[in-house]
Amino acid sequence: MFDRAKQILIAGFCINLCIGILFTWSVFKKALVVNLGWSNAEASLPYTVAIITFSVTLLLAGILQDKFGPKRVLIAGTICSGLGLIASGYITSPTQLIFTFGILAGGGIGFSYACLSPAAMKWFHPSKRGLVNGLIAAGFGLAGVYLAPLITSLIASYGINYSFNILGIALLCIATPLAFTITNPPANYVPVASTNKEAKKAVVAQAEMRWTDMLKTTQFYSIWIMYLCASSTGLMIIGNITSIAATQANMIDAAHLVVILALFNTSGRVFAGMLCDKIGGLKTLTLSFVLSIANMILFPHYTTHAGLILGMAVAGLCYGTLPAVFPSLTAGFYGLKNYGTNYGVVYTAWGVSGFIGPVIAAAAVDSTGTYELAYFYSAIIMGVALVFSVLTKNPAAKTATNAQPEKNESLKVNATA
Repeated sequence: MFDRAKQILIAGFCINLCIGILFTWSVFKKALVVNLGWSNAEASLPYTVAIITFSVTLLLAGILQDKFGPKRVLIAGTICSGLGLIASGYITSPTQLIFTFGILAGGGIGFSYACLSPAAMKWFHPSKRGLVNGLIAAGFGLAGVYLAPLITSLIASYGINYSFNILGIALLCIATPLAFTITNPPANYVPVASTNKEAKKAVVAQAEMRWTDMLKTTQFYSIWIMYLCASSTGLMIIGNITSIAATQANMIDAAHLVVILALFNTSGRVFAGMLCDKIGGLKTLTLSFVLSIANMILFPHYTTHAGLILGMAVAGLCYGTLPAVFPSLTAGFYGLKNYGTNYGVVYTAWGVSGFIGPVIAAAAVDSTGTYELAYFYSAIIMGVALVFSVLTKNPAAKTATNAQPEKNESLKVNATA
């Protein structure tokens, strides 16, 4: 029988499998452009609004779940996202889809996603923080593996409107019951390391910070900028996979590229989470940013099927690093007590990136007919992120110097977060 911590982890993973529909937007976008005659900009806008709404509601949900616990917030989120998808099946214009998918479904997904990592991290020992975040986030990325071919098949058989209806009903039937199982541990709960080696890992006394105090640290702004830059590049690729394949390699059916990106996105989340526990979050980000810059420079030359597979694999791996590492950095720098609110503030960077990346891509292809300009700007943006990853210092190192563990034993966190 699984213990309670593992039950929370598995339930969170499965819920993310249901709400990870954002990673399949390029399939919807293609149908909107080809079947309904929308422009690239019109078809991208609901996705962009969904990302911004996701970010804003994640902050609100973080505040609410810090105060009331994750269960009620998560239930509301799954219901809202399911109803948003169902309502999207009745749209007749881009403006309506902006509301039903961009605001209603996007907001519900944000409410749901916000509750999973905070609850799971509290059930596990700090030495597993990166891995737990990576596994929870892996469900969100892995959703594209089965949703991309499923949505493609649904659209081909029933059309895009009925496809939205079916997906919304399925989400309500699966994710909402699972939401009832997600809770925080009891107040006196102390997670135990599974091995003596984990128990002996270096820890430091870390003061818990509220978001107002977090905003007074330079590390917050470094984290925010890195998240903004890296997410912009990842979302630009995710939101335009099938269009990129059609433009660069004349590939009519490229839904399998969504699956490839999702697989490597998922692998990146798990691998980066493990690496974060080993070498630290900042070093993990540095490696990811270097790889992403190289990939953006090479992307205009991916004009074959094999080349696009390589490009999508690397893009997925790099983007998967973000949801595994940034939650661990936030918890390690500022503690777990107010994590929901703190990470919600950090996550606003992802919302802003949802405007930058997809809009740059849409503007580039509508004005020049190719994505080369978007790749060029993305490489520059990732260069900025790389500089910040090298210059940012872990505040826990300073805390460790003057820490008095005997007075702060209950607030220990992983020094390599």
